[in-house]
Amino acid sequence: MSHAGNDQKINYIEFTSTDIERSKQFYSTVFGWSFQDWGPDYVSFSAAGAGIDGGFIKGNERSGRPLVVLYSLDLAATQKAIENAGGTITVPVFDFPGGRRFHFSDGAGNVLGVWSK
Repeated sequence: MSHAGNDQKINYIEFTSTDIERSKQFYSTVFGWSFQDWGPDYVSFSAAGAGIDGGFIKGNERSGRPLVVLYSLDLAATQKAIENAGGTITVPVFDFPGGRRFHFSDGAGNVLGVWSK
């Protein structure tokens, strides 16, 4: 995930895929996207081909809504602001290769993520 100059902006989008290899083949063939494998259940793609960084996580088709991920210079402050505005944390802060993130609900049916280095 890249973050230069992207505080509080959409920075990453994560899709669910029932077949990671098929997703890689499809998007590289059709759109020329390049991929980085992060194990059998996750692959990221770079902005060079897609216009935004993102990834595919292996999962069920029913859970297939894309996850929009914002970048924050201060993860704790962003979490507090979300909670103060009536949002709820749906996935507590966790570490991943490259940083930390959490997911939240805005109370109006949308779940987004926020990450930081």
